[in-house]
Amino acid sequence: MDNLSEALEKLKLASTDSATDSVESCLDCLLKALANNNTEASMKIQEMGLLPLLPTLLNPQSSCTPKVANIIAELAKNEFMRSPCVEAGLIPPLIQLLNSTDQEVLLQTGRALGNICYDSHEGRSAVDLAGGAQIVAEHIKSLSQNTEPENEKLLTVFCGMLMNYSNDNDSLQAQLINMGVIPTLVKLLGIHSHNTALTEMCLIAFGNLAELESSKEQFASTNIAEELVRLFQKQSEHEKKEMIFEVLAPLAENDVIKLQLVEAGLVECLLEVVAQTVDGEREEDVTQLKTASDLMVLLLLGDESMQKLFEGGKGSVFQRVLSWIPSHNHQLQLAGALAIANFARNDGNCIHMVDTGIVQKLLELLDRHVEEGNVTVQHAALSALRNLAIPVVNKSKMLSAGVADVVLKFLQSEMPPVQFKLLGTLRMLIDTQAEAADQLGTNGKLVERLVEWCEAKDHAGVMGESNRLLSALIRHSKSKEVVKTVIQGGGVKHLVTMATSEHMIMQNEALVALGLIAALELVAAEKDFVGASLVSVLHKLLSDERSAPEIKYNSMILICAVMGSEPLHKEVQSLAFLDVVSKLRAHENKTVSHQASLTEQRLTAQS
Repeated sequence: MDNLSEALEKLKLASTDSATDSVESCLDCLLKALANNNTEASMKIQEMGLLPLLPTLLNPQSSCTPKVANIIAELAKNEFMRSPCVEAGLIPPLIQLLNSTDQEVLLQTGRALGNICYDSHEGRSAVDLAGGAQIVAEHIKSLSQNTEPENEKLLTVFCGMLMNYSNDNDSLQAQLINMGVIPTLVKLLGIHSHNTALTEMCLIAFGNLAELESSKEQFASTNIAEELVRLFQKQSEHEKKEMIFEVLAPLAENDVIKLQLVEAGLVECLLEVVAQTVDGEREEDVTQLKTASDLMVLLLLGDESMQKLFEGGKGSVFQRVLSWIPSHNHQLQLAGALAIANFARNDGNCIHMVDTGIVQKLLELLDRHVEEGNVTVQHAALSALRNLAIPVVNKSKMLSAGVADVVLKFLQSEMPPVQFKLLGTLRMLIDTQAEAADQLGTNGKLVERLVEWCEAKDHAGVMGESNRLLSALIRHSKSKEVVKTVIQGGGVKHLVTMATSEHMIMQNEALVALGLIAALELVAAEKDFVGASLVSVLHKLLSDERSAPEIKYNSMILICAVMGSEPLHKEVQSLAFLDVVSKLRAHENKTVSHQASLTEQRLTAQS
């Protein structure tokens, strides 16, 4: 440290008369001190006020310049030195040095700028202001073809500098994207794939940039998919594979890139990882299995990539994924069920899968999880069944296979995601299936649970689906017994509330169900209708100009239906329904205007 103080004093004097030899030896002494104890030496350098002298030493013509830049790079390894470096005015002369042709000057300058930018807002702003990123990006572009070791070292430093400059900063990342950095880096990856340090630097840069939505289009116009898959195939180490996975995940969110990755053979790589790690006990095996199977599911979210892998249900990938469902591994069961849900996104696929016995596999999986209770697996398997139940031809086949009975085993679940999917699956199954709707609608336990969930204010999705299923049971069964069960279970008031929903489809479903209740069991429902203010709800719906034609039509049907009840009839008379209805005779929709005439006659006849 004493030597350091002496060297600093000498340097102060020497920097004024620029005697190169003495400056050189002082700089060597500084570098030695920094190598020995960076933090302590940096503090000393700052205390003795050397930083403001450094800009004059950054002279492009001087042979000392690489050492001065090296010293700055070492100082800036310390967080507390980055702002002082900016304040001392080091950025503009460093940026000037980027125009040098001397390889060592460029290397040390790149290091210095990269370190100053690391996690430093001031550093980045100063480099941005001086236009440093553009110069570095152009250097990378012009040097990209050269595979000499010294050049690759420089490219690694420059890539690192751009990464530190833009990390976690959306606007600076967008700036790099606009400069066209992505195609350059993708080329680097192809040309220098033998160089580990440079490859890793490119991967980290891709990971940063790929988070930005605007980058995806640029990535899609390069051959990034092929390069990453080729690189992945070469890796044997877990860490390296993880690095590539971290880039693949954000990129695979883009549908065009999904297809490119499938065509480049990523799926085969993922299946291989799954096969290698499925029985592994090590933590890294578990991590890789999860990452690979999650990524597989993500690739299936794209319509084209999914259809390509389905191959009419004959695809080897589709078959392999099917084999995950009976697996003993929860992660694979989950991925398998999610994959089926993703394959089940069009009628053709759904019909093929139901015909080839997938439902049985999913039911067996659910049966294993009634007791084990892995919520994510339950949720995924129910999602798959719900999607499979969408085509009309599948409904009766799935009901015959016992899907409803297995789904009902989860009625006691306290997990809203499972409740939500369970409700959606049952609603899809009974659509147009009168017998099943009748059977489920007279199941007191089910109706009781639905009524309970209709009050789940914390979970809007569960609340909405419960109301919709309650309505569907009545609409598809058109059964007196189902209506009685719903009235006894206390479901009527919820259907009246559902008629005021902000979603027209739900309003309509509620009105049709209420119409059936009024037609089949008016006396039994009378008290509930009065208690839930049904008549005033209908008055509001008919008076509201925003109400859709079908809402107005079904509201009038319901008004006519409740006129047979004395207390409800009185309520109708007390509200000026005639005025509202007579106005609707002039409605542009013919069905509405015709129903308005009939309703008016009914109201007049019974007033």
